[in-house]
Amino acid sequence: MTDRGPTPSAAVLLLHGGRETGLGPPPPGPLNLPGLRMLPFARVVAGAPGEELGDDVLVRSVRYSHQGWNGPREDPLHDATDALDALRDEAGEIPVVLLGHSMGARAALRAAGHPLVRGVVGLAPWCPADDPVAQLADRDVILVHSTRDRITSPRESQSFTVRARRAGARACLVAIRGSDHAMLRRAGSWHTLTARIVAGLLGMAPLPEEIATAFRLPSAAPATHGTLDFDRLDPARTPPASPSPAPSARPSASPPPDLPPAFSPGPAGK
Repeated sequence: MTDRGPTPSAAVLLLHGGRETGLGPPPPGPLNLPGLRMLPFARVVAGAPGEELGDDVLVRSVRYSHQGWNGPREDPLHDATDALDALRDEAGEIPVVLLGHSMGARAALRAAGHPLVRGVVGLAPWCPADDPVAQLADRDVILVHSTRDRITSPRESQSFTVRARRAGARACLVAIRGSDHAMLRRAGSWHTLTARIVAGLLGMAPLPEEIATAFRLPSAAPATHGTLDFDRLDPARTPPASPSPAPSARPSASPPPDLPPAFSPGPAGK
């Protein structure tokens, strides 16, 4: 865990990936590979290269009691809720962004109804079609998925953003071409984009204009309108200071990338 100041004004909670089933605790330290994969994200959202967050922003990691989601037990969801409750006891009513990978993204999306949560960033998320979305009303939801992910489905992420938007969320999907579920290929792209998104959701930097525009889509907008191509996001452009366009506007990015057919989750984990 990283504590960035004595009087926090906001927090980011990281939730690493896991397995579909697994009642044992996550392995310790360097043996916990999903946990290790989130360390660069912890550094970059804390401002490692860009100093985008202030010193009064906490960056913490949720500790899991079990490795797996475990069906109706939903163990990581309870761990996330407990971590949010503990954060509120410690720091009060501060805004929180949940940043989760794979199974951790599923837990983050499910825990988003907690009063502290302002937004969720899901990296290569696990988004079953029957997971609820009502808890996402009035939340910012950004999913980031590789078009070649063979562990979790980018198509399901795209569908999830549609359901979330209809439930009252501001939601979009950013597709990254040529990467993988572990976010190792094009790792720098994942890290840079995540830092910009988290800072933007906390109001400490502008969101990419295309994402800000996607947030203004009407609830009935088709899936492709809220799907953005990472390679076509313009890092030099920021949301305009002028009044927002009508809610029927489409994102200004080029047409979204083709997503492959949905993949069935593999046995290795999420």
